[in-house]
Amino acid sequence: MRYVWLVFLMLVGLLLGRFACARRPAQPATPAAGLPAHRTAYVVADRTPARADSIVAFALRQLGAPYSYAGTSPTTGFDCSGFVYYVFARYRVPVPHATALLISTGQPVPRAQARPGDIVVFTGTAATSTTPGHAGIVISQPGQTLRFVHSSSAKREPGVKISQVEGTDYERRFMGIRRVL
Repeated sequence: MRYVWLVFLMLVGLLLGRFACARRPAQPATPAAGLPAHRTAYVVADRTPARADSIVAFALRQLGAPYSYAGTSPTTGFDCSGFVYYVFARYRVPVPHATALLISTGQPVPRAQARPGDIVVFTGTAATSTTPGHAGIVISQPGQTLRFVHSSSAKREPGVKISQVEGTDYERRFMGIRRVL
């Protein structure tokens, strides 16, 4: 129970810090070295895709890590939400370590607009399940077959792997895409 409170207090602290940063007045942009002033906006706007690419690359480096219920470590293993939590924490992006909470984190995004670094959420495996039960990180570009990296508890090939939505049971279980970057 102590760990639950610790995580809760850390999340509250992160949220308060985020709101405090959002209230600071914006600083005027200064041109990057060697670039004309009119190009500065492009340089600043380009950071999110680069960050998403870094997050995806880091997630893919975890391929083959074992599955472990409630796990958050590449050495001892991950569960699905622990994997998402671990990857985003590496880049100081706060996301919950609970699949049920991932469905309401960030902003919803239409499936066709999913891009690398977004979170994909699915129901549980039961045919009648309507609540979040699995999550992963999108690795495909918009317009491509929706592919994601995740930690699976499947009897065949458990652990961190790549899967796709279309043509699989994940299509039936699909709940939504969430953008946290």
